[in-house]
Amino acid sequence: MQDQGLGSWPARRARKTPHKAAFVQDGVPTTFAELEERATRFAHALRDRGVFRGDRVAFLGANSVEFAVTMFAAAKLGAVFLPLNTRLAPAELSFILTDSTPRLLVWDAGFEDVVASAAVQEVGLDLLGIRSDAGRGLDAVLAAGAGPLDEPVGHADLFMIQYTSGTSGRPKGVQLTHGNIIWNVFNLLVDVDVRSDEIALVTAPLFHTAALNQVLFPTLLKGGTSLIEARFDPDRAIDLIEQHGVTLLFGVTSMYLALSQSRRWATADLSTLRFALSGGAPIPESLLRAWVDRGLMIIQGYGLTESSPGATLLRAEDGLRKLGSAGTSCFFSDVRVVTPALEPAPPGEPGEVLVQGPNVTTGYWRQPQATEEAILDGGWLRTGDLAVTDEEGYLTVVGRLKDMYISGGENVYPVEVEEAIYSHPAVAECAVIGVPDEKWGEVGRAVVVTRAGHSLTPEELLAHLEGRLARYKHPRSIVLTDQLPHNASGKLVKARVRELHG
Repeated sequence: MQDQGLGSWPARRARKTPHKAAFVQDGVPTTFAELEERATRFAHALRDRGVFRGDRVAFLGANSVEFAVTMFAAAKLGAVFLPLNTRLAPAELSFILTDSTPRLLVWDAGFEDVVASAAVQEVGLDLLGIRSDAGRGLDAVLAAGAGPLDEPVGHADLFMIQYTSGTSGRPKGVQLTHGNIIWNVFNLLVDVDVRSDEIALVTAPLFHTAALNQVLFPTLLKGGTSLIEARFDPDRAIDLIEQHGVTLLFGVTSMYLALSQSRRWATADLSTLRFALSGGAPIPESLLRAWVDRGLMIIQGYGLTESSPGATLLRAEDGLRKLGSAGTSCFFSDVRVVTPALEPAPPGEPGEVLVQGPNVTTGYWRQPQATEEAILDGGWLRTGDLAVTDEEGYLTVVGRLKDMYISGGENVYPVEVEEAIYSHPAVAECAVIGVPDEKWGEVGRAVVVTRAGHSLTPEELLAHLEGRLARYKHPRSIVLTDQLPHNASGKLVKARVRELHG
């Protein structure tokens, strides 16, 4: 094949295991042969609508087989896939669509109002509705009698643009090449023994990097089956684990917390699970131990969209010994922690995380200045994340540079404070932010969600922290709330916490 990119993967898999299910959604399987046939026919349909090499193809929709078919179809043409966050407001989507200038917007059922909004309509895109267009599914727009495609696509060619969540200013389009994703998959497979009989549960949004690049792609490469769910529901997730014998699970902190709080948790049969992967934010030790008590170690990693996303991983055999750590560098990646002068930070001293490797982005879409600021000589990516390493080189993330606050001249890292707060049995979720203070410059404020059936007062929580944290790290105020803001991937949005409670 001339196509050495991801668009060729369905064909390569189909010639090995054509009749095996690549995906199952709502009980309906899609075999590898069907995936290849549909992606090829849709690629011809896209070409008929004027999509060619380098053009962007946007997709707005929940997790679905159609998402994957559109993605592979675009890749087969050498076009660039642009997955859109379904939780964004029309004005936010308008900014991304104007910035990325896609040739076509494919949109799925349930987003009629968004697509019809003035903000999106003003962009003036070619629109292709599926499923909801007078009952037509994607099959209705596939080209008939289309022959195979084999465009010359290489690892250096752009595969996808994923926009960051925009927690600081406007979102930026992270450019990810075919090679970035492929090397990320290799990194994961070195440490996680994904098998050809894997049954992976995909409930986190595919428009974010982790579910797509850490679960769906590795499972497809190995010939396993991905159960695609439009959205996450803890009770349904447990049902699927039991009914299908799920072996591989991915989730962020809020998802694992919801599963552990499900009414089904105590009696759920999780015996088929071999791997539970996590990323996006550190998981509190209390939650990790809840899963260990059920016989499963959550494999934590560290990464970000710009690194496709895997940078480090805590291997299962080190899980208990290094509980709470994000592990060490992935096989084909390099990670170091540096001081503000970009010198190596000694073990135990917080510093900024830098990442290098073939999985690191080539830069930000049409933002050369942001690219120059983020990527140093030698290809080292400045992440903006703070971490410490121990004497063995294991990385523990302690927060974001922008999340750290200085109280009375002392650096305070919110993750450390949050970990102490999570040790209280009545705490379901918390976020610590810095707020202005006339005497100390900044002090901490903890925003806390109480577990169902528990009661908690600020005074009780502060008393709980005595002896667990130095006094200057104690929050000076505690806000009890019903919920904390999360983005579509379930990740806590600290910027929104500051807007609401700062």
